[in-house]
Amino acid sequence: MNVLVYSGQGTTDDSVKHCVETMRLLLSPYYSVSKASADTIIKQPWQGKTTMLVIPGGADLPVCRAFNGRTNEKISQFVNRGGRFIGFCAGGYYGSKRCEFETGTDMEVSGPRELGFFPGICRGCAFRGFRYGSEVGARAAKLNVNRISLPDCQYSTVYSYYNGGGMFVDAPNYANVEILARYSDQPDVPDGPGGANAAVVYCKVGNGAAMLSGVHPEFTPELLAHSADAPGFSKVVDVLKRHNEERMDFLRACLKKMGLHVNESTSVGRPHLTPLFLTSVNKTDTQQMIGRLEREIPHGIDNISNGGSDKFRFHWSLSELGDKLPEEGYEDPETAIKEVYACVDRLPTREETPNFDIGAFLCELPRAYSNLSTVGAVGKTFMYGEVVTSTSALMDSNIHLMGVLPDGFTVYGSIQVCGKGRSGNFWVNPIGMMAVSIFNRMSLEQAQRTPIVFIQYLCSMALIEAIWHYGDGYSEIPVRIKWPNDVYIMLPKFVERGEHYKSQKLGTVTSDGEIEATYTKVGGIMVNVNVINREYCFVVGSGLDVSNAAPTVSINSVIEAMNRYWGQTGQDKHLAPLKIETLLARYLASFNSMLNIFKAEGFRPFLDTYYSMWLHTNQTVRLTSEGDARARIIGITSDWGMLLVQKTDSQGRATGENYELQPDGNSFDMFRGLISKRK
Repeated sequence: MNVLVYSGQGTTDDSVKHCVETMRLLLSPYYSVSKASADTIIKQPWQGKTTMLVIPGGADLPVCRAFNGRTNEKISQFVNRGGRFIGFCAGGYYGSKRCEFETGTDMEVSGPRELGFFPGICRGCAFRGFRYGSEVGARAAKLNVNRISLPDCQYSTVYSYYNGGGMFVDAPNYANVEILARYSDQPDVPDGPGGANAAVVYCKVGNGAAMLSGVHPEFTPELLAHSADAPGFSKVVDVLKRHNEERMDFLRACLKKMGLHVNESTSVGRPHLTPLFLTSVNKTDTQQMIGRLEREIPHGIDNISNGGSDKFRFHWSLSELGDKLPEEGYEDPETAIKEVYACVDRLPTREETPNFDIGAFLCELPRAYSNLSTVGAVGKTFMYGEVVTSTSALMDSNIHLMGVLPDGFTVYGSIQVCGKGRSGNFWVNPIGMMAVSIFNRMSLEQAQRTPIVFIQYLCSMALIEAIWHYGDGYSEIPVRIKWPNDVYIMLPKFVERGEHYKSQKLGTVTSDGEIEATYTKVGGIMVNVNVINREYCFVVGSGLDVSNAAPTVSINSVIEAMNRYWGQTGQDKHLAPLKIETLLARYLASFNSMLNIFKAEGFRPFLDTYYSMWLHTNQTVRLTSEGDARARIIGITSDWGMLLVQKTDSQGRATGENYELQPDGNSFDMFRGLISKRK
């Protein structure tokens, strides 16, 4: 599910940056935290895949101008039906029934607000001195925490960045409102007769909830820059840094109060990047590769090479690694220098790569190739990092690097701190996700005969083939393809009842008449394409939940459910959990084999296999872009991979009218049977 952080008019770049950074730290891997433009909120059907909408700081009037009317109705309906809403600072004014900001001054903004999640007035500035675009009025606001409402918070007092936020007037007088924190210092604006200097409130809204805040507990002090126009701001930052642990604990407790799954790590920062280890099946290839990288990528002082977006430093031997430890403090992973070590003298020890056994993988890869009787280069030259930015971005964002990479070059990371998905989604992926990206080339002429759009189909098939061919019995794992390329698996609770032997129904009707999904997503694919020297250079990125911990579903959690079912039914069957080193080798060999066939013969040889793996045979859908027309899915086109649907009447009979839908131009809500055009 998604957590959307609004990033359109009315927000500031800094507020969005802080909000996204902190939400990813606290909510990964359970939610995909991404920015959402005004167009997305207004036009896209985001509600069904979203757990929470966040409105960061800035100014609330532009937000009102963007969303007043139908969009606010949409947001209100989302929350009333069980969604979550957070408004920080300007978002707190916007989410209240009335805003009173700097009344009687040139900056006054007063008036009713449509959402009204807090049923009273948000009045500010709580403390004088605010100036737009400045830190002059900023302070480290001391808050008294209501630990009765927030039992998960360890601290009675926290400090939070404040700059222009409001106070929630008469908050104790409203039945649906709980005060989560109060201003410790007396605000400069009057409260009501029953007020309590409320700084952060929790509001029950129908089946959902809203948290509104006059302060910025989402602001990370390490990201706050010292301000030339506010010399005293450095002291504010120092206070916030000293009390950062309390801030994170408070915000974590607030998110739990909202009913979200929260990352329980006591760390207040995302993990630092680790060295990248370059290796290959043939040691000579490693030596040649590091030589080419050093020679052909532009470099400057301190032997730092410019890959395009990233800066790299190449090392010829692991002996240069020494006992290097990550630096303390905040690290911007996108600007940090990527240290690449060639494994020519030895492979990393398990202490150096505790989450992945490179030696075991290098033994498994030739074996996987041999089993498929295939030849090729996918995975033969390989780079691994315990903590990386994004396995895809390390290649497709670095045009100078791509010019040097060999076909089949593969990057794998145990943890991605800037993992990327479709629609701009970013996340921090957990240990146990198989996050891997493959680089390849195709001539422009070849792509006319074998369109690159099919690469995503090959990738999803290769992932499933790797699972089903992992060993005896693994073909029973109920993993399937959702068009065009997502990998879905039956939920463990249905597997434990043996439903995977009975049907492939996408949903089941609950006792209250609601449709409950029987499958959930465990894998996704994204293909990024660049044109360099009249060739398509494409990076095939995939993520597969192999063994990550609950509450997210993984393939191994489904294997455990299968074992329980067999035990309960007296069957002498048992599957061992998947090992990523083995599964990765099988996936790379399978993808290599499919890619060879595809380049020679196109996608037609794979159609039957694709249909045997997907979830949509004869599925009935509605096309929202065609007036909610009913249609039946009958396949995909073999030339460009379009989804082929046949229009039907109310009795399910074919009308003779067909539609061809683009995989990258439509979104598919499989469980509701809705296909709509992406805007």
